[in-house]
Amino acid sequence: MITIEQLKDIQTRTERLNKYLNIEQKKVEYEEEHLRTQAPDFWDDPVRARGQMKKVSDIEKWLKGYKKVSLAAEELSLAFDFYKDGMVAEDEVDEDYRRAVEAVEELELRNMLRQKEDPMDCVLKINSGAGGTEAQDWASMLMRMYMRWAEKGGYKVTVVDLQEGDEAGIKSVTMQIEGGEYAYGFLKSESGVHRLVRVSPYNAQGKRMTSFASVFVSPLIDDTIEVYVDPAKVSWDTFRSSGAGGQNVNKVETGVRIRYMYTDPDTGEEEEILIANTESRKQQQNRENAMRLLKSQLYDRAMKKRLEAQAKIEAGKKKIEWGSQIRSYVFDDRRVKDHRTNYQTTDVDGVMNGKIDGFIKAYLMEFPVVDG
Repeated sequence: MITIEQLKDIQTRTERLNKYLNIEQKKVEYEEEHLRTQAPDFWDDPVRARGQMKKVSDIEKWLKGYKKVSLAAEELSLAFDFYKDGMVAEDEVDEDYRRAVEAVEELELRNMLRQKEDPMDCVLKINSGAGGTEAQDWASMLMRMYMRWAEKGGYKVTVVDLQEGDEAGIKSVTMQIEGGEYAYGFLKSESGVHRLVRVSPYNAQGKRMTSFASVFVSPLIDDTIEVYVDPAKVSWDTFRSSGAGGQNVNKVETGVRIRYMYTDPDTGEEEEILIANTESRKQQQNRENAMRLLKSQLYDRAMKKRLEAQAKIEAGKKKIEWGSQIRSYVFDDRRVKDHRTNYQTTDVDGVMNGKIDGFIKAYLMEFPVVDG
């Protein structure tokens, strides 16, 4: 049976969410923004219209989320009073408490995702590190882990480009994760180097080996966001792409590579960005998606520069090192540990099957980002 302190905690957190989210103001904003969608010429500009519909939908999600929390808190309070009068059983109160905690934590977590990029879909790329077959196998295991996480969350996963390993596993993979809420907001915590320690099945002596793979996550922009691409810095290559397992080799060059000479706005240094796309059997579709991925990368670079500038300004803020080693997976010790938050679990099998929400939540609570 829950205590009066637990009930008060839920009530206090509900009140704080009302304040943090400015619910009354959001109600006014929703009415105003929804009214704009009723204009007779609203759909004359489809891109602008979709942007406005998204704005309305985003506000509505916050209102629905808070309504769910508020109702759960009210039901818990009533159940607690009814229990004192002998009208409900202990297990009913405990069940109402579980639902209230779940609703509050869900909205608190979403409250950590208030950057403009957080609600976007994302591009997730995995590269195997040095170490040959062992590292390539580790990269494929990470690929499966993220695909399972996405599947459980109701996201759509599209493999845009896959480079298979020499004997097993993969050298690299680029995936688009779309169709759910906050794909980038959740998965941005996964950018960095992932370290595996295990007794390798590819080592005849059965030695304990260490492998590395890097993960890069960037927001996948849509046509409502404008990103400038200098056409003078773009060049294209085409190549034949094969199907699964090297079968059904195309006799037409449908695979595309886009090369872009990126100039760092701060240092003036140049770097070639190379993106391959073999998703479709139609070259034009691959060209369009490759350009979309390029724009996403350029947007991501500009966003990270903004975040770095914010981090320097905010006194005492913990610096997030992009690309550093972030997590260790030690199979024989049955331990997975995140080095940024110290969150860890012994459920190695669960993690490798996509159970990574605990790591994501710990990261978001440890490194909250203010509105920018």
